[in-house]
Amino acid sequence: MSAQGTKRALIVRGGWDGHHPVAATDSFIPFLTENGYEVRVENATAVYADAGYMASVDLVVQTNTMNTIERDELNGLRTAIEHGTGMAGWHGGIADSYRSSSDYLQLIGGQFATHPTRAPEDELNGDETDCFTHYTVNIVPEKADHPIVKGIEDFELTTEQYWVLSDEYNEVLATTTIPVTDHHPWHAPITCPAVWTRLWGEGRIFVATPGHDMGVLADANVRTIIERGLLWAGR
Repeated sequence: MSAQGTKRALIVRGGWDGHHPVAATDSFIPFLTENGYEVRVENATAVYADAGYMASVDLVVQTNTMNTIERDELNGLRTAIEHGTGMAGWHGGIADSYRSSSDYLQLIGGQFATHPTRAPEDELNGDETDCFTHYTVNIVPEKADHPIVKGIEDFELTTEQYWVLSDEYNEVLATTTIPVTDHHPWHAPITCPAVWTRLWGEGRIFVATPGHDMGVLADANVRTIIERGLLWAGR
């Protein structure tokens, strides 16, 4: 936190342009500002290696898909979180950021594996919309009173449905179930976390898998969950 008591948010964005890292993060800056955050934006991960600055950051918001990170940068991020900096993000910007780093995957607690395609007999376009399926996000009943999802009921989306690989250390607030279909090779439905939190040292981590594009981020349920997740994760 700055000397004046203003909370500091660091936005780190980049990677695959299909997740609209600039527009997506820009859309949350007014919300952060209204909630007392001074916002700094970086288009690369080098800032994570600045130990002095990272120690002053209350919240990292990352949208950085299919990119790479240097060892000193990741160590800086992990150290900051261990000492109380929060981290939050959505979709591939946090759950598919640095595939080559097992340390990052352990930190976040979930890694994108795939998003199922629509059936071949559907009219496919040969682009990302071929993976836009209609699915349900289910709030975990036992977590319905958690401040991130309180008052939100199960809701439906038509977008990429993330199959993520995860572990039991996550506090899962919402799930989604990948169905069995004739055009995919798995033989049983797979229930995956769609919204989760994770404690790391003194820091808090928040992840939501919906958020592929600006349309999904404008969905009232998705928007509310992410905004609440940002505030929850902050120091």
